[in-house]
Amino acid sequence: MRRRRGIVACAVLACALAGCGGDGAESFIDPQDMARLREVLSKEPRLPDGFTARPEQAWRMPFGAVDRNCRMLLEPAAGRAPGQALTAQAAVSYQGDGLGEQAGVGLARYAGEVAEEHLDALATALESCRAVRTSSGTDLRLRRLPVEDAGDESVGARLQGRLHGYPYALDVVLSRVGDTLVSVVHMGMNQVDTARTRKVVDAAIAMAGA
Repeated sequence: MRRRRGIVACAVLACALAGCGGDGAESFIDPQDMARLREVLSKEPRLPDGFTARPEQAWRMPFGAVDRNCRMLLEPAAGRAPGQALTAQAAVSYQGDGLGEQAGVGLARYAGEVAEEHLDALATALESCRAVRTSSGTDLRLRRLPVEDAGDESVGARLQGRLHGYPYALDVVLSRVGDTLVSVVHMGMNQVDTARTRKVVDAAIAMAGA
């Protein structure tokens, strides 16, 4: 448990020092909110069978520079949620037993009703993100991923195609639970099981509501 708490604590403290804002806006880090997120992500989540219960460091995007709108969708799960009115943030990842399977979870808490505004902006970014392409053989096409009854509101998408020349798929789901933005990515080689993505989302939402 000590090692698990240390990972999450480092993620939260790094966010506090760096600002963790996608838009460079000033954040107001609340030590009590930070402590709550640290505690939430230190507990064993109700993840689908085959995932490790021990959280690891925040998920990292496996490709380089991409379209700004596509990057906006993925950054929150990597611990870089929008910074305006941010009070606390933490992100971790979990390894699955599928080929190349990994899930990333990010929680970002905001003052006032700003979480709703940020989710609206992310939904707009999703509409503008069409594909992720790089010179290293990455070509992922985006399509909407229907998500119902996930938190207070949610949006989702699937990126599928090739990553560095290999078959790859990634689901991204962004939800709001009260004043908290919940970000989930679930990826794997070849295919990603939508039902497993939903179970990861439900586990992350349960963390946010704890």
